[in-house]
Amino acid sequence: MGSGQLVTVFGAYGHTGRFVVAELAARGIVPVLSGRNAQALGEMAHEHGLEFRAASAEDPASLDRALAGTAAVVNCAGPFASTAGPVIEAALRAKIPYLDVAAELEANLDTFARYRGRALDAGAVIVPAMAFFGGLGDLLATAAMGDWTEADEAHIAYALSSWHPTAGTRLSGAVSRERRGDHRLRYRGGQWERRTDAAPTREWAFPEPVGPRLVVGEFTMADSVTVPQHLSIPDVTTYMSAEAVRDVGAPNTPAPTPADEGGRSDQTFLVDAIVRSGGTERRATAGGRDIYAVTAPLVVEALERVLAGRTKTIGVVSAGEAFDAPDFLHALDPHITIKLHPQKQND
Repeated sequence: MGSGQLVTVFGAYGHTGRFVVAELAARGIVPVLSGRNAQALGEMAHEHGLEFRAASAEDPASLDRALAGTAAVVNCAGPFASTAGPVIEAALRAKIPYLDVAAELEANLDTFARYRGRALDAGAVIVPAMAFFGGLGDLLATAAMGDWTEADEAHIAYALSSWHPTAGTRLSGAVSRERRGDHRLRYRGGQWERRTDAAPTREWAFPEPVGPRLVVGEFTMADSVTVPQHLSIPDVTTYMSAEAVRDVGAPNTPAPTPADEGGRSDQTFLVDAIVRSGGTERRATAGGRDIYAVTAPLVVEALERVLAGRTKTIGVVSAGEAFDAPDFLHALDPHITIKLHPQKQND
């Protein structure tokens, strides 16, 4: 796009925020760095020659200053249970689009429930979970649906070579667990169920080069929120490779470490989305490297399309609802390798 427009990045100095800032700059958009840590912002701004505006989710006036004169805001600051609402309110006051990279399903549920009507009334665009978790799976499920207007079930399985969580991931996970208590959530029969039994495990036949892998079923991620917001699918289930579940749950798993000059780790991923209707199955897959780094092209591609008016609707919208899913996915090359599989008839 190369527009030179100003875009506020709230939480710019965080692990994912830094990737988003770099992606914006690479596309000719000017990031305005924001967040509560003025010292971290100042150091980052000095390093990259950018403007910074310190702000806090607890201080609406500071958020108004952070967003003043900018074309949009991208929220990268977790826990989103604390930041999403205040930053959305500031975006609505500023009359600019809001996008976030929240993987907290409770925060995403809150965003759809609290702001759907207000965003429609204001003609605003709010895109939550425009990230690896939430956005990518939603786009894959939407692309797999094709011309179907409804399906019986959707399954989105993740194979991560490892999962070294950032400090932000650990904090957001802790907030989600505190809100959820001893329950886990799953989406069945068009509604949310609270479960106390152990999540099931099974073998998932990922496409090559991953192949069969043990996964934890009903490992409910943000896709279980975003998909049923716009697709008529009563059962949405997400799965995570068992090794990754062990990594992210272990207290001593280290944070990701850079393995290239762009700061990406050597983690690889494959996301496998399947939708079924009657006896027919459709499938879409995506492979790539570093779930945190790949969030940057996802959210910035979405931002560019929002700013260019290339959205299918307004309000609080999921990725697949807002954008042409196959076109969006193919635009992510070379960051993500996409494959749409032929339709399969189940026995």
